[in-house]
Amino acid sequence: MVRYKNSARSLGLLHPNQCGSLAGLGCFDAVATLTHEVRLLQAAAFKVSTLFLDVKGGFDNVCTNKLATILARGGVSAYLVAWIKSFLSKRQCRLIFQGAPKVFCPVAVGTPQGSPISPLLFVHYIASLHPTLPQGLAISYVDDLTITVGSDMVRSKIRALQYYFGTIQRQGADLGVEFSAPKTELIHWRTPKDRSDVSFAPIVINDMLFPPSQVVRWLGYWLTPTLHSSVHFL
Repeated sequence: MVRYKNSARSLGLLHPNQCGSLAGLGCFDAVATLTHEVRLLQAAAFKVSTLFLDVKGGFDNVCTNKLATILARGGVSAYLVAWIKSFLSKRQCRLIFQGAPKVFCPVAVGTPQGSPISPLLFVHYIASLHPTLPQGLAISYVDDLTITVGSDMVRSKIRALQYYFGTIQRQGADLGVEFSAPKTELIHWRTPKDRSDVSFAPIVINDMLFPPSQVVRWLGYWLTPTLHSSVHFL
């Protein structure tokens, strides 16, 4: 498994800003990278905002053939691609609860829950959902994705967030991946010394209005617009 992870890195199958299910890249690394990027953009006198997204269904929506194509194009050996296709093919499941029919049903998509290789295959699958931002950064932790942008004006950064979300939404649709609306959150960052008016500008995504949050819980950390840590320990 370790050798496969190292090969995935060397082949460029993983995005540099992906964390989770990868050695040495845990929750703290993702949060630290996010806060570091926010501070860098603020130091350049930009107004900064982050959109928090969650992949709907996650592992359940991995298409075996599309994953195999991604791996083959990335330079993974034909033998290993064939093994992964075999591992994900001809699978069955049975629901266990009172009154459920005790029969197995075929499973056409998804990776098996509980398998040590499933998280790694999933991060391969969504590696392309990390756009290159000229003034910002896209960071993910397994199925939790953030888009951070900086701009001189609030309206500009809202438009940028909408544009980049539209981009990854279209890419996700090609993979059969959607984002969960109830888990979508927006935050407008501020410096502790910022005396300008607090921005309540919302973002509109798929005809839904998302106002900015004053506290966002991401990967077990509580984040405030000024990145004050006290709320995390309350």
